[in-house]
Amino acid sequence: MEVLFASIKNFSLGNAVMFIIGGTLIYLAIKKDYEPMLLLPIGFGAILANIPFSSAIGEQGFLTILYKAGIETELFPILIFIAIGAMIDFGPLLQQPFMLFFGAAAQFGIFFTTILARALGFSLKEAVSIGIIGAADGPTSIYVANLFAGNLLGPITVAAYSYMSLVPLIQPPVIRALTTPEERKIGMDLNLCKVSKTTKILFPIIVTIVAGIIAPLSVALIGSLMFGNLIRECGVLDKLSKAAQNELSNLVTLLLGITIGSTMVAENFLTIKTLMILGMGLVAFIFDTAGGVLFAKLLNLFLPTKINPMIGAAGISAFPMSARVIQKMAQQENPGNFILMQAVGANVAGQVGSILAGGVLIYLVSSMAF
Repeated sequence: MEVLFASIKNFSLGNAVMFIIGGTLIYLAIKKDYEPMLLLPIGFGAILANIPFSSAIGEQGFLTILYKAGIETELFPILIFIAIGAMIDFGPLLQQPFMLFFGAAAQFGIFFTTILARALGFSLKEAVSIGIIGAADGPTSIYVANLFAGNLLGPITVAAYSYMSLVPLIQPPVIRALTTPEERKIGMDLNLCKVSKTTKILFPIIVTIVAGIIAPLSVALIGSLMFGNLIRECGVLDKLSKAAQNELSNLVTLLLGITIGSTMVAENFLTIKTLMILGMGLVAFIFDTAGGVLFAKLLNLFLPTKINPMIGAAGISAFPMSARVIQKMAQQENPGNFILMQAVGANVAGQVGSILAGGVLIYLVSSMAF
């Protein structure tokens, strides 16, 4: 009888709070449609992990086995990148390669937040793991956090995906604060050149080689992303491309979410560090947006044909949500303004930029002694 009621006797206030947090994530996924593919499994995984003596975690627990097989080995994030690559059309970026600069500028929040986290007392590895939330790229956040700060994996992942889902609420006020109505009304050239199939095939191969040479530790991430894109663009693997976009993406996302949720055990999650991480994650997103906008405004000082500075904000990796937000804001200022193609180009560039930024940080931190 004691064994039967052991779970009840050991149930703590922390467990109850984690049930509420898990339930809140499930609510946001179902009611608000905030990243439901991730937040719902994460929320339910958190509930499973916070039942005292839960058989879902521990040496024989299926969630622990999934964690060791898919997270510790970094397999799940890599597979997700293959799926993402198969979903992305790099055409808008190839039509306007200069959008790569926005993909780089909008990573400013990563480095700013890394410095902030270090100043607040986090170790360098933890600071980098927190800063990478600014990549607005869930798999990259998971990859780096698992590599450097596994103990912070839960709050970092929750922050990354929560703020990604809140991009429509986070970006507009930042953009409006940094731009004038006249700047937001600037139109963009719609006569973009057509991209050949050969170019689309060569692009993922060349990017993998160049990025790999610049940041070798990014090869796992950028290589898997570009491999997925090559499957999409080659024209002879349509079934595999569709499988990567659907079955692979859905299955791995499901397993990834519930496994991440299992790391959110009360004694590890309910700390001051978690609140600090959530706060700094928001800072990272804000500074990413600001960095892209301010870079576009800087370019406009020298360019004869002005760029709508809102496009710079689309340089974060929250694809395609950020591009849609920018287009919506442009049409609010001028109903006839259509800047979606440029915004998508910058948004796609952000995917590449976030991975390279993560690779550079991994290289720099790994090469330092602690």
